[in-house]
Amino acid sequence: MPSTPDVRPVGDLPNEIGKTAARELSLNGITHLEQVAQHSQKELLAIHGVGPKAIAILGDALAARGLGFEDA
Repeated sequence: MPSTPDVRPVGDLPNEIGKTAARELSLNGITHLEQVAQHSQKELLAIHGVGPKAIAILGDALAARGLGFEDA
């Protein structure tokens, strides 16, 4: 199995989300927390490589900036 290229850092997304999540978010045009906040957790979870762990990390990063996920 080929290894996943590590594209981190991606914008201001936390590195802790993992390299697959970072890559896939970037491929979907999401490179900053402000862009994450424009999506619901359900929408983000539908992106390959973005799982509950990445959502929790992104949620904490959003909260630290006074932001949150879009309501579904």
